[in-house]
Amino acid sequence: MIFRKKEYLVKRGEEFNLYSPSFQSGETIPVKHTCDGEDLSPPLFWENQPQQTKSYALVMYDPDAPIGTFIHWVLYKIPATLTSLKEGIPRGREIPGVGLHGVNDFGYYGYGGPCPPRGHGRHRYYFALHALDVEDPGLPAGATAADLLRRIEKHVIGYAVLMGVYERA
Repeated sequence: MIFRKKEYLVKRGEEFNLYSPSFQSGETIPVKHTCDGEDLSPPLFWENQPQQTKSYALVMYDPDAPIGTFIHWVLYKIPATLTSLKEGIPRGREIPGVGLHGVNDFGYYGYGGPCPPRGHGRHRYYFALHALDVEDPGLPAGATAADLLRRIEKHVIGYAVLMGVYERA
């Protein structure tokens, strides 16, 4: 397992595939998924996850933020039956059939898109999806990414990462 101060990904178990039809890994995240657009969460799809998966946990973070790693999205208790998240997951504590939202560093429940300071250069945004061997990590809605990762650390059986970039002129 790798866990660094600036990394919100637990690398344990099998690596599987995470992708979005909106952008390829390493490419620019479209404006509609950022604070300069509609601020919609991008559609995400995954495949080849461990067969023993009982739920998923997702953390989206920016390790290039001037104040340190900035958390944009925390979503957990995602049912193992899901293999995708649609575009524009609504904000709120609990999303029926999807899972529970934690609080992001903007201070609210749900997705907050890329919004780096103007002129700060290109930032990287990591979508880190963890496959878990438990259905419920035992956290109420509103957990922080750090709390979530501490709780799931020993339950991660696989992981997938998608990285996109965004820059504001």
